[in-house]
Amino acid sequence: MQYTSKMLKSTTTHTWRVWAIYIILTANLSEEQALKQVCPSCDATQFCNCSSRGLNFIPSGLTGKITGLNLAHNRIKHIRTHDLQQAVNLRVLLLPSNEISSIEEDSFHSLAKLELLDLSNNSLAHLSPAWFEHLFALQHLNVQGNSYSDLGGSSLFSNLRNLSALYLGNRQFSTIRQGNFEGVTLLNELWIDGGNLSQYEPGSLTLVRKIHHMIINLKSVDVFSVIVGDLLHSVIWLEVRKIAFSIPAEMQLLRVMSFSFAKKISFKQVLFTDATVPEMISIAEDMTQLMEVEMKDCRLLGTGQWSTQIHINQSRSLRVVTIEKLSIEEFYLFSDLTAVLDIVSPLTKVTVKDTKVFLVPCRLSQRLLSLEYLDLSENLLRDQSLAHSACQGGWPLLQILNLSQNSLSDLKMTGKSLSHLRNLILLDISQNNFGEIPDTCQWPGNLKHLNLSTSQIPKLTTCIPLTLEVLDVSANSLKEFGLQLPFLKELYIAKNQLKTLPDAAPIPSLVAMTIRGNKLNSFSKEEFESFKKMEMLDASDNNFICSCEFLSFIHHQAGIAQILARWPESYICDSPLAVRGEQVGAVHLSLMECHRSLTVSLICALVFLVILVLVVVGYKYHMMWYVRMTWAWLRAKRKPKQGPPKDICYDAFVSYSENDSDWVENIMVQELEQACPPFRLCLHKRDFVPGKWIVDNIIDSIEKSHKTLFVLSEHFVQSEWCKYELDFSHFRLFDENNDAAILILLEPIQSKAIPKRFCKLRKIMNTKTYLEWPPGEEQQQIFWENLKAALKS
Repeated sequence: MQYTSKMLKSTTTHTWRVWAIYIILTANLSEEQALKQVCPSCDATQFCNCSSRGLNFIPSGLTGKITGLNLAHNRIKHIRTHDLQQAVNLRVLLLPSNEISSIEEDSFHSLAKLELLDLSNNSLAHLSPAWFEHLFALQHLNVQGNSYSDLGGSSLFSNLRNLSALYLGNRQFSTIRQGNFEGVTLLNELWIDGGNLSQYEPGSLTLVRKIHHMIINLKSVDVFSVIVGDLLHSVIWLEVRKIAFSIPAEMQLLRVMSFSFAKKISFKQVLFTDATVPEMISIAEDMTQLMEVEMKDCRLLGTGQWSTQIHINQSRSLRVVTIEKLSIEEFYLFSDLTAVLDIVSPLTKVTVKDTKVFLVPCRLSQRLLSLEYLDLSENLLRDQSLAHSACQGGWPLLQILNLSQNSLSDLKMTGKSLSHLRNLILLDISQNNFGEIPDTCQWPGNLKHLNLSTSQIPKLTTCIPLTLEVLDVSANSLKEFGLQLPFLKELYIAKNQLKTLPDAAPIPSLVAMTIRGNKLNSFSKEEFESFKKMEMLDASDNNFICSCEFLSFIHHQAGIAQILARWPESYICDSPLAVRGEQVGAVHLSLMECHRSLTVSLICALVFLVILVLVVVGYKYHMMWYVRMTWAWLRAKRKPKQGPPKDICYDAFVSYSENDSDWVENIMVQELEQACPPFRLCLHKRDFVPGKWIVDNIIDSIEKSHKTLFVLSEHFVQSEWCKYELDFSHFRLFDENNDAAILILLEPIQSKAIPKRFCKLRKIMNTKTYLEWPPGEEQQQIFWENLKAALKS
């Protein structure tokens, strides 16, 4: 009986243990299932994406398996101690853009392996050192965009010995104290968002011995100068954002930068003036380690008329200058940069991109004696200005030149302008408008890389240099490629209209070719094998025809099949299986390929029907008149330049409303045409050629007149024909940048009364001085004298 009792007791104990284990496992499984419902997308590395799911709390069910957790863009307000307690192997925790206002002190204590923590853009009013006390492996910490005003009285980061990237600050951030960075010695990147930072205790950042990249956004030049004083020997790359260097007196505070060991300085969204630019250059002159200066999205108030000549020590280390999207409101008045001629000779790499550059002065080009890389892309360079910019003696060591996305149109002139650059190896002149190119051109003798993509070229000629090793003619309108280029190794000819592979004989050295997005139907084994050195062929997005012969060739030629398998978006015959080496029978022909003739017939019939409907509608609603009007407008736009002096027949073409004809014909015409010497005016009533289309009369009269005289009144802005005359003259006013327009304000016009379609009139009135017709006779005499003087200018 005692033995039986012991057995029963042992069995009962064992049963309870099994039951307890079962309950625990069931609970864990249910929690994991709940997590999967909230975060169904966990990848093979156990990184779970729970972003943008409207969560109010960190989901339950987090286990030690999870290595990454993305909870961005939810509505989480609080982080509790138990939320992350089981996620002991978590390495990445992303919590940006929530509503977090409180974090319990022990919330992150179990995350000893955490390497990245992002708490940016939340509502944290203070930061606690206890949060980071056990994050020994943390490397990246982002607490920007919260609402705290300081970092507390002690160091938040003293235990973060592996920290390499720290991002802090917000709109309310105002104070940095000594000791805030205690324990942080080395940082790869430090970003302080201190737009309203007003109090900085000197020495606060001196404990950080080395910062590779320091980004600081602030408004106070005083605070900036103190911070720079603490970073003289620690920062390698200093990036300054959203500050205004506009007061010369403040620049004296920045003299401390002269002692900095920084190798690179970047300015982003920074304001400069003509008064402060020389001071900033002078400071950079004394920075013995400075190698690169970068300006992006900055503004310059001025025209480059710097009061003092800038001299600089030729032994300085500065070699790279990058300027992108520099806004100069009066760029067309900018000086020839004589003041900087003495500082540019050591530069080896210069980028001036998207800055409305229309000319590089020849003297400046000739001083760039060490320049090897020049990027002038996305500017306003034309053929003539390029010839002046690349003058003899300019850019003697240049190897790489980027002129893409300018206003070049003459390929022969472009090549000739650059032909003296003996060291030029790479030339990018893509995204210009060359159109048809000549048969012969001059080029630099060592040119090896040429980019002519997106240049409106319909046919290639022998203008292309024979020395090329890389040629890019993508996105043109080419139908064939037959150039003799014996040294060509790489050919990029995508997005054209080729129907066959180029002939291999003229390009025997070809190793790689991209011909995707053309109209290839197929190619044979012989065609491909004729390229004896071919290693890579990208022919995706073509019109390959499904046929047993073509597919069999693909499957049985191992070398070609490997190349086809590399096509990331290739679908031979609407089936990716063909590329993967499946049998030909697995490929299914599409309806288009099975009934091609019928499909083409239906398309032709549909096109004919659409054309017929357009013709009927156009005839009924006088569409031809509008087409002729548009054509005349385009012709006027394509002829911006004024004709030669011998074609000028009139002193002025008068544009006025018929309702103002009494003043024009009986007062103004009498006064001007009876003057001594008389002025010859062109009036539409008197001087237009009878029988000629009125739009052609307007265009010819404007082109044959020295000036265009606009008589502005309430009637003028209501006249459609006056708008056309203003439009056609607009191209002379702005494209030629001359003063051909004279505005007479016959009566006051409210700005609200000018219709929106008269946007050019608003622009002219805002940029040009106009004459007002006065009521008094004495003032009228002065008016006539001023008008006559304007007509003679």
